[in-house]
Amino acid sequence: MSEFEYVVKDKEGKNLQGRKEAANVNDIVAALRQQEYLIIRVTEVKPKLALFSRKGTRPGGRIKADELVVFSRQLATMVEAGVPLVQSLNILSDQVENANLQRIILAIHDEVESGKNLSEALQKHKKVFSPLFVSMVKAGESSGSLEEILDRLASYIEKTSALQKKIRSALVYPTVVAIMAFIITFGMMTWVIPQFANIFASLNAPLPTPTRMLIAFSNFLRTNILLFFGTVGGGIFLLNRFVSTKAGRLWFDSLKLRMPIFGPLFLKVAVSKFSRTLSTLVKSGVPILSALEIVGKTSGNRLIEQVIGEVHNSIKEGESISAPLGKKKIFPPMVVRMIAVGEETGELDKMLSKIADFYDIQVDTAVDGLTSMIEPLVIAFLGIVIGGIVIAMFLPILTLTQALK
Repeated sequence: MSEFEYVVKDKEGKNLQGRKEAANVNDIVAALRQQEYLIIRVTEVKPKLALFSRKGTRPGGRIKADELVVFSRQLATMVEAGVPLVQSLNILSDQVENANLQRIILAIHDEVESGKNLSEALQKHKKVFSPLFVSMVKAGESSGSLEEILDRLASYIEKTSALQKKIRSALVYPTVVAIMAFIITFGMMTWVIPQFANIFASLNAPLPTPTRMLIAFSNFLRTNILLFFGTVGGGIFLLNRFVSTKAGRLWFDSLKLRMPIFGPLFLKVAVSKFSRTLSTLVKSGVPILSALEIVGKTSGNRLIEQVIGEVHNSIKEGESISAPLGKKKIFPPMVVRMIAVGEETGELDKMLSKIADFYDIQVDTAVDGLTSMIEPLVIAFLGIVIGGIVIAMFLPILTLTQALK
């Protein structure tokens, strides 16, 4: 089947235009003549050419969460308005700015047009559409509420993306300051201190112990600079290799949750993501066992994934969700109790949604507190390190001044 765009005149002489699917141009012309239209123009629409002819389209690249939100919400709106799914996908492919997303939507359009379900077409693009996305769309197709599920997906992606942005913004400031502090300290040790050392050597005066220790460390760093960077680079490489293993990832993710200052923040984020993802899936009609599998895969933390796996196995054996969660002592007791209440009342999805909203607020508060706390800590660190270097360098000058007097 091909799609054709037509312009016709009706009996009253008014111009009408639209699109219609037909096997060939003769069929579309015959259909229009049966409606007693005066045919002005019929042209075949070739959507795939839009990928190359579109002006102002952004080059293909990584598809952002915001673009998936817009795609889901617009598709939900059109499906709710009664626009056929194939036509909706074709319209969306003309509207997106990301060439990579446009190419994927056109591929999905062709799959759906050939008779496949939307969830089957989405599943072929796993790098863009997560198992959660595909499972929810499949549940929406089964229940006949695809537009509601798509809108719910858009809301979920929005809230999850906003949470991730908050964490990134909280970590950017200390990371940048730490890098700048390292560069400044390294520059002083390898360039500034040797200049002072030459001056002190020309005076042939005894140096204080802190100054001699600092100059010795500076000389060691300068003569072994390749060894220093090689050791640091090798350590980072080995750590990455270790973390890429299952045992290493479990150790690293467990360490993240136990870290001082940042650990409680990471735990709040993990609880919020777990609760919102499970709530969204349960509310959309995804079976609880399938939902837990998806939640584990999308948790982003191997320890949380391990706990969810144990919950999955317990439910298979007839237990509740809250019982194994309480045994592991990772999730806060309040969360476990609220999930237990949700299971008893049959409103698990609502209770999980309330937990997610509560922990989103907790994350906001933690990020604000972390930002306000990091600044004085960074200032204190820089004051101690840079101040210590400056004092060690000026001690000989004070000593020489007192000797001259």
